[in-house]
Amino acid sequence: MSDDFDGTWNVRRTGGLLPPLIGVRKQIEGDHGETRLGPFLRVPFVLSGYSLHYRKPFHGFIDLLEPDGERIRGRATFRGREFGQFEMRQL
Repeated sequence: MSDDFDGTWNVRRTGGLLPPLIGVRKQIEGDHGETRLGPFLRVPFVLSGYSLHYRKPFHGFIDLLEPDGERIRGRATFRGREFGQFEMRQL
């Protein structure tokens, strides 16, 4: 299943309290990856099923993913509470 997510994804905000996410990408390889914010900031995560679990110091943040055709819909959560929505499209 993790192979379905392998690659580089553009991320776009679709709702909630997320910022515009301009220039944000997710790079996924197997069961791990990172959210890239520009050329310097990289936030690592572990892929578990259809969710991205961020590592310390961002422990508690989880992105819940739902494939939808050629895109993936996502819900950004912190400690189980949703605070934003986004979509990912593969480059």
